[in-house]
Amino acid sequence: MAPLFPRGPWSRPLAALVLASLPLGPARGLAQQAMATPSTTPTLGQAIHPSNGTQVALARRLRERGVVFYGAWWCPACFRQKNLFGQEAGNQLPYIECEKTDADRQRCDRAGIKAYPTWVMGERRVEGVLSLDALGRWIGDP
Repeated sequence: MAPLFPRGPWSRPLAALVLASLPLGPARGLAQQAMATPSTTPTLGQAIHPSNGTQVALARRLRERGVVFYGAWWCPACFRQKNLFGQEAGNQLPYIECEKTDADRQRCDRAGIKAYPTWVMGERRVEGVLSLDALGRWIGDP
């Protein structure tokens, strides 16, 4: 399991350090951005590779089962989790941002989120970056 990023008052200062250490990727053209489907995970950045049918199907099953993916815009593990789904499926994940605004932080506090990423399904929760197979098993897929 990948390292977790605990929540705390130091989260925002840490974000500046994390962002400063990330390499800059190639810029996307305006035409390509305009054609992109609106993302449910816009604060995590765009996944690197296109999705395949398995990734899209899992993202759909997560949404159907009421799973929620809690994360933070500055969290490299959250981006890594999204990237496992590819572009299309990553943009369809049932994501809740926990660090952009005070309202985001309060919502995640009420949900009892202690680390990023956190996956919640009803009363069940799991923290950390999970493989697609592990996520499928966690939601009860055969």
